[in-house]
Amino acid sequence: MKTLQREAGAWVVRLGSQQATEDDAQAFKRWCAQSRAHADAFVRAREVWQAMAPAALRVRQDERRHGEQKRDARPSLAGRRAFLGGAVAASVAYLAVRPPLQLWPSVIEWGADYRTATGEQREVAMADGVVLQMNTQTRVNVRPGSDSGEGIELLAGEAEIAAQSPVSARVTVSAADGVVSAVRARFNIRHTDGEVCVTCLAGEVEVARGAQRVALDEGRQLRYGAAGMGAAVPVDTGPVTAWRRRLLVFEQVPLAEVVAEVNRYRHGRLILTSEALGRSLVQASFSIDRLDDVASLVREAYGAEVTQLPGGIVLLGRAKA
Repeated sequence: MKTLQREAGAWVVRLGSQQATEDDAQAFKRWCAQSRAHADAFVRAREVWQAMAPAALRVRQDERRHGEQKRDARPSLAGRRAFLGGAVAASVAYLAVRPPLQLWPSVIEWGADYRTATGEQREVAMADGVVLQMNTQTRVNVRPGSDSGEGIELLAGEAEIAAQSPVSARVTVSAADGVVSAVRARFNIRHTDGEVCVTCLAGEVEVARGAQRVALDEGRQLRYGAAGMGAAVPVDTGPVTAWRRRLLVFEQVPLAEVVAEVNRYRHGRLILTSEALGRSLVQASFSIDRLDDVASLVREAYGAEVTQLPGGIVLLGRAKA
């Protein structure tokens, strides 16, 4: 039994190493298939790592804050245990910051003023007539108010902001290294994977990044990130705002992108094990409340092989000829 527990813990670490490959996914599938006990052991190991993460992170922070203490000149069993304990704490802290396959929230999410869990949406009424609609896996900080209006920092995720103040108060939303501002407008802002996407839904907003400033009116969208600031382009706002109706709408989008988006809303993880399958184009809409049906739909539409694993992990691959 102890051997099985060690193997399960090793799988949690390997899948969280940021270096997991398709071969790892297939090997994990074979390991889980050996018995029900293997699958149960993985679920338990994941729960243990998740429960230990906050304490381990505090240990790591304390070590950084206080610095290393003087070591005894002579090695001792206690010292060795302390070293091993520190190594385990560091590993758990790493998994707390970078959870395996994003199977649980990162501890970084816990410190925001407002946050939403996987699949959760939330409305926040703010000062000066500003209404903040938060989508799944979103973290927001509110900066101290000023005469110029409400200040919001979108740390990650997606939100729709409606600024309907009867006075000329300006709402500003900072995301990455840019700032979006408006007086009376409604806009959608998304900050994921190092890129920010701003869509004006009504009125006019200004997007500023360094010395660059671009005005967006209704129905126009702009992206910025590591590649710089893109041009303002017209866009169909229907798919952009579909999440407000509890829908995900895809119009000729590669399946790999669909899977990445679906994973933001469901517990567990869909994993593509075929690059060719990931390039398949998808024209579909899914209910956010029924995302467990996505794997079955992929199997029916593309003949994919679907393998259900513990912890909500689902492998999607090309069916064998």
